[in-house]
Amino acid sequence: MKNSRLVKARKKKGFTQAELAQILGYKGKQTIANWENGHSKPPLNKAIEMAIILESDVAILFGSDVQETYTKSFSA
Repeated sequence: MKNSRLVKARKKKGFTQAELAQILGYKGKQTIANWENGHSKPPLNKAIEMAIILESDVAILFGSDVQETYTKSFSA
């Protein structure tokens, strides 16, 4: 499902997909396009970073559509 809230927030701030991708550390616009078109979900850290850049709330931009990140700690 297309993420029209993300598209609207990006355009409101005047960024192209390529510009936003570069700010987030990606080489091309494909990652942003995939998030906007609903083909993939951003990792939580990138969703938060994007919300800050776009001056919006993560919940508004993505709802619960972010990748879950798990960290394991191992005892030595």
